[in-house]
Amino acid sequence: MKRLVQALGLSAAVAFAVPVAAQESNWPERPVRIIVPYPAGGAVDVMVRALSVQMSNRLGQPIVVEARPGGNSNIGADVVASAPADGYTLLASSPWFTINQLVDNGRRWKASDFEPIAQFATSPNYMVVGADSPARTVADYVAMARKSPGMLYGSTGIGSTQDMAVAMFASSAGIKLEPVPYKGAPPILPDLASGQLSMAIVAGGNATAQIKAGRLRALASTASERSASTPDIPTLVESGFPVTVVSWYGLHSPAGTPKPVIEKIASAVKAAAESRETQERFAAANAEVSYLGTADFHKTLEDERSSWEKVVPLLEKK
Repeated sequence: MKRLVQALGLSAAVAFAVPVAAQESNWPERPVRIIVPYPAGGAVDVMVRALSVQMSNRLGQPIVVEARPGGNSNIGADVVASAPADGYTLLASSPWFTINQLVDNGRRWKASDFEPIAQFATSPNYMVVGADSPARTVADYVAMARKSPGMLYGSTGIGSTQDMAVAMFASSAGIKLEPVPYKGAPPILPDLASGQLSMAIVAGGNATAQIKAGRLRALASTASERSASTPDIPTLVESGFPVTVVSWYGLHSPAGTPKPVIEKIASAVKAAAESRETQERFAAANAEVSYLGTADFHKTLEDERSSWEKVVPLLEKK
């Protein structure tokens, strides 16, 4: 009898394992959803949509990109954290993912709720003012801020990459600025152009068109060196302020997603990022392909978290 029970138990285990393995090998069998925690039409949304077209071709299933902005990106993160760990709901991530773990902004999710998949791009940020602003250089802006403490700037969320960049800049310049929070960069731009805000630091993909159209003026970039697409815009370091903040973009899945599924997604991301079509779309958004596989992406996230821990205290001082 004991042997019979053991045999039945083994058979049940085998019977259970086979369907699961089959599901993983056949993945995806239906459309995949990517949640973007920013407004539609923003830099992240544009890049993810470009990437998703090529990923869909690779995976053989449609990919639906869904914008879920708000809550300092936590609304979108909560959606994915609570989704089944089957690879059919993914999160578009960027530096907010590591920064939000260090600031108290209503976050319910934890880093352990997610699995890193791959990084696919990087992009500089730009310090921009309205075209009618009297500030034509970073030094001009600092002089204005010293005369009028508490000038308003557009914030993409307390603890966002751009907000942290402002905190670092304000600290190094010795000025006091006040944030006006928005759900993302797109709604900041018209208020900046109209003069309601004194300044904002936004991702290149959000600002470039407005800069070229003459509605905004870029004072500096937060990259380590000038961008090939905007060689006339100096870096903050060149302008005398030791601030370097480059945005990265990647994908995460809910914790517990099977490794074979993560490997398939990472492979699809790599192939999509290497395609000429994706590279051209990224370049138009002032970003460039920068692929990191799962292991390297995970290491980068850990290193970045350690770096941001030193910057978080500055949020209280800007």
